[in-house]
Amino acid sequence: MAEEKLLVPIDQYLKAGIHIGTKFRTKYMDNFIYKTRPDGLYVLNLQKIDERIDLAAKFLAKYAPKDILVVCRRENGWKPVRMFNKVTEIRVFAGRYPPGILTNTNLENFLEVKVLVVVDAWPDRNAINDAMKVGIPVVALCDTNNQTNNIDFVIPCNNKGKKALGILFHILATQYLRERGLLDRNKELDLTAEDFTEQ
Repeated sequence: MAEEKLLVPIDQYLKAGIHIGTKFRTKYMDNFIYKTRPDGLYVLNLQKIDERIDLAAKFLAKYAPKDILVVCRRENGWKPVRMFNKVTEIRVFAGRYPPGILTNTNLENFLEVKVLVVVDAWPDRNAINDAMKVGIPVVALCDTNNQTNNIDFVIPCNNKGKKALGILFHILATQYLRERGLLDRNKELDLTAEDFTEQ
């Protein structure tokens, strides 16, 4: 694997376990699976994870922060998405997504966005259903056990682990700001992946 092409050094990815999947795999995720470990866990391809994070950042960078919504029902992702919001000003929903906020203009908390990012397609399915109704693209973090129907762009990763979600949102924030010209390509964020990680 060509180390210099990766967004972060390979050992950072490995330490965070971003590539460690589950014991289940769906046909949707076959393209992203590298191998099966002796303990039965599926392992995702690190090169593909890295490529997809980069592509997702380039895609998201076409939108202003107010036009993007990140939804995360999974508790391990609350701190990473809140830090992501703090750094990029992209709107986030950490916790239970109230159905209808993308579709019902009469709701007090109605939001008009142009793209939705979900941390896990299964617990965040209400948000995906709303996005489908209003025709906005969905970017989803998908583990080996996720279905990917109704998802426009998949970022394969361990979407359950604290460290994996921390490093993913740290990289995504860094790349988003770089692509928007708000962070120099040679500079890093003042925050580390640990700052994005739930303790």
